[in-house]
Amino acid sequence: MVKIECVVDEGIYLGEGPVWDAEDGMVYWVNIKGPTIWGYNPSTNSTRNWTLPKDVTSVFRRQQGGPGAAVITLADGFYFYNLETEALDLIAKVDENEPRTRMNDAKVDRRGRLFAGGEDEPEEFEISGLWRLDPDLTVTKVESGIVCNNGPCWSPDDKTFYHTDTFKDEIYAYDYDIETGNISNKRVFISTKDEPGVADGSTVDAEGYYWNAQIIGGQLVRYTPEGEVDRRIQMPVRNITSVMFGGENLDEIYVSSMARVDHPGSEDFFIKEDKPQPQAGGLFRVTGTGIKGLPETRFAG
Repeated sequence: MVKIECVVDEGIYLGEGPVWDAEDGMVYWVNIKGPTIWGYNPSTNSTRNWTLPKDVTSVFRRQQGGPGAAVITLADGFYFYNLETEALDLIAKVDENEPRTRMNDAKVDRRGRLFAGGEDEPEEFEISGLWRLDPDLTVTKVESGIVCNNGPCWSPDDKTFYHTDTFKDEIYAYDYDIETGNISNKRVFISTKDEPGVADGSTVDAEGYYWNAQIIGGQLVRYTPEGEVDRRIQMPVRNITSVMFGGENLDEIYVSSMARVDHPGSEDFFIKEDKPQPQAGGLFRVTGTGIKGLPETRFAG
């Protein structure tokens, strides 16, 4: 039987990007506009948070750099951050000549490369890119023409790369070369034009099925490798943002959400209830699905 519980009820304004780090036994995620990194330890049911100087959009632990070493994306680029000392060091900035854009969702591939995409913050124009940060700290732009990048992830055999352009109502698949980190042969994998929500963060489970957190509709949707709907899980809040498998056996699903109901563009976009949604902006845990995820890789640099 599926069970959904709110494990961190902090009313986070713009929660995003949960990632399970097996070595730490923690879920890390961000409040982009906090700007804050959050960590939740399910074994002790405890949280920690770290405040950053500007919008923080993703966080991942590193294989190198010693205790507390992490790589993060802030609004303007890639940075090293230490969770123990709180030292912040610039790796590289992106889109320095484009004031409308900022970094958004990110994920590490199984060779330890970090893929991070941007968004046009008013969420209108196709002016953002997708970048790859290699372990040697080389930055390569691998895609352009994006309104709002979300949900980068890979098939279990590393042959397919997925990402979403939320406000185009499309999820894309690419051929992926795990040896080089290159993507090619872009095609539409799923259209969300007829869904009650739009596609946000994503992950892939051990069976190769694709999971998407659909903001506004408040549903976790599991798709087959062919892009057909396999199952839906209705969450207690509407504005969910991303999904990640975690726990000791990788059979727990963590879902981030936002308390935000305003939209920076010219139209109201996010669900505004007549009454506030209890637990909006919380971190949720879903158990009892009978499905396991895949382990996440730390950044190799």
